Formats: sequence, C-alpha cells, structure tokens
Amino acid sequence: MLTRHQDTELKMTESVSAMTCRTSQLARIFTPLFLTLLLLATVAKAETIETAAREAFIFDMNTGAVLLEKNADDLMAPASMSKLMTIYMVFERLKEGSLKLEDTLPVSEKAWKKGGSKMFVEVDTRVSVSDLLRGIIVQSGNDACIVVAEGLGGSEEAFAEAMTSRARELGMAKSTFHNATGWPDPDHRMTARELGILAKHLIQDFSKYYTIFAEKEFTFSDIKQGNRNPLLYKDNGTDGLKTGHTEESGYGLVASAERDGRRIILVLHGLDNASERSRESERLMEWAFREYNNYALFKAGDVVDNARVWLGDKDTVPLTVEEELTVTMNRQARKSMTAKVVYNEPVPAPIIKGTPVAQLVISAPEMETVTVPLVATEDIAQPGLFKRLTSAIDYLVFGPSVN
Repeated sequence: MLTRHQDTELKMTESVSAMTCRTSQLARIFTPLFLTLLLLATVAKAETIETAAREAFIFDMNTGAVLLEKNADDLMAPASMSKLMTIYMVFERLKEGSLKLEDTLPVSEKAWKKGGSKMFVEVDTRVSVSDLLRGIIVQSGNDACIVVAEGLGGSEEAFAEAMTSRARELGMAKSTFHNATGWPDPDHRMTARELGILAKHLIQDFSKYYTIFAEKEFTFSDIKQGNRNPLLYKDNGTDGLKTGHTEESGYGLVASAERDGRRIILVLHGLDNASERSRESERLMEWAFREYNNYALFKAGDVVDNARVWLGDKDTVPLTVEEELTVTMNRQARKSMTAKVVYNEPVPAPIIKGTPVAQLVISAPEMETVTVPLVATEDIAQPGLFKRLTSAIDYLVFGPSVN
C-alpha cells in the first residue's frame, strides 16, 4: 500500500510502493512535450571518475543513464570505429531484404590496393556479403569496406554521403563521413556520444546479425586473423563492437557487455597504446557494473498515488506511469533515494484517462533529479449540478477531506 504523507518527503529504502509521498503544491503546466521527459527519467548523473582516454562516453543501454562522459561531444578522428556506420548500412539492407548474406560483390583494383588493415581480397573476384561482414567486423579490413561501399553505393564517395545522411536520421547530428573505412581525412569526424548512439542502434535494430561482433577469429584466403577487441577475451560479458587506431586518433574502442540482463556501452578514444586501451576499457567496464545498478520502481499501470478530485463523480483518481520506470543509480546512493508526487490539489473534473495530472519527482545523491509525468488511469466525469454545488460548499466550509 502507498503510504500517504501530506506536505512531506520520505526517504526510500526497500520498497518503493511503501515510500512514495504526496506533496500538494503548484505543479508545472503539462504539455504533450512534457511526456518526452519519461525518456529522460532514467538518466543518472555522470560520475567524475578519472580516465586516461581523451574522450569517453559510458552509458547504460537499458535506461539511457550516462555513467561517464569526458569531451563526449568533441569532434574527433574515429579511425576504424567509424566502420560501425559502414556495417550499419549493410545490416539495414540485409534486414529490409534488398541484400542477402550469400550475395557476392565484385572486388575493384581500388579495394585490392587499399592499405592499412586488410581482409586480403583478390582483385577481379567476387566475395560474399557474409565474408565481407566478417572481414570488416573481425579483421577490420579496409579493402572489405571499399568492396561494400562500391557494391552498394556505386562509389565509396557516394556511399559515404549516404552514411552521413543516414546518421542524421539516427540522431547523429555531428558525424560526417568521407570514406567507408575511417581512413584519415580532416572532414571525417564523429563524437564519442554519437559512436555510443550508433552502437545502441546496431545492438537494438539488428540482433540477428549483431552476434558476428562476438566472433574472435576469421579466416579468409587461408589467412586467419583475430578480433582486435581486447574485451572479447575477458570473462566479463563483452560481445562487441569495434576498435580503432590511427596516428591522429590514438587507440580507441567501442565495446558493449551484458550481465544479468543489463547492458553497458563504452566508448574510449585517444589512448596511447593498445595495452592502455585494454587495461582502461576493462577497468571502466568493471566500474560501471560494480558501482551502478538498475532499479525497477513502477510498472506501467501500477497505481503510484490517488489524487483528490474537485467536483468529479469520484473523489479521487488513481495515478500511474505510462511506461515501466527503471532508474540507474549508484548502489550506495539508492539508500538515500526519495520520491514525491506533486500536483495542484484538487484536480478539477472532468479528467480524461491518460491525461498527465501530476509529477513523480525522484532524487538521490549523484543522480540528476528524475521527473516523470503521472497520468490518470480512468475517466472522471462531472456529476450533476446539485452534487457539484453541495461538494463545492463542503469544500469551502470544511476544506479538503483527508483520506
């Protein structure tokens, strides 16, 4: 049962349903835009843990809570981590059915001659999409990227333009691609945050193909190469995604790990060497799982509180969240978590089911305050004229009843 305390705020300990309070005060004006706050309701306050990475971004994929950000919106040379966008373009074609894993694409002289990391395709041959994907994901083959770009876009330049356009549609406002490989180019840029966004889309949108990222080795043309992702070789739940390195960018990694249904995405960039990349990524991944956890507070439809109604055919209206509410927070901070229900009391009838009439405000140390709209679970109509008059007189003479 919900413990109700007028004009008070309670600390939350073991059961959220027994620790929410109601505060009667002036609530903000609700608009349809306010409903989007629900999407932000799970964002934790980013920690200030130190990292040697020049840019970093770590978040909980389930809730969107940002655990660490350092220069996360600075444009940077992403090196081979930008191959994730090339992979996204291929996955998308596979999912929509315009491309199949067994389809083959021709190898041009440009692809064959490309330097850097290679899959070692042969000029004037055809390679299956399945092999090309592994050549990009596991072997980080620049040649494989160009084969894909030319086969799907007509030219690498045209394919890079399509990559940029699709990135904008995915909410990556700063990323600009000038090639399919991550080859050094002053105008080929991404941010750590947008690499995280891209990783999330790859995992969420293409679960059927995402499993390729966990493959530790791939052999093509009798040449066996291992996956460069150092976290794949740790027993920590890592199952992707991609490393990157050029002289300008330093050593970087986009990685994701899942434990007990909770998934963390990590982006690091600008490290000094491969050993530092391995140590730092493992340390920060462990920190993210150790120090933070996800706490389910309410399911959609759960009654959070009952708001008093003014001149309605019922005296109260039950309030709920529209979607399951889970917050990510520091494990120690959870002991001091507080919550309160805020609304203008009483709520005037009529009330339409689904209308936001209150806010649930959740706070805790080291966590940004969470504000989530609470909506009516049922319609409340106005009663007849006589009932409205007697209710109004009772309210003015005796004040609101206390349940």
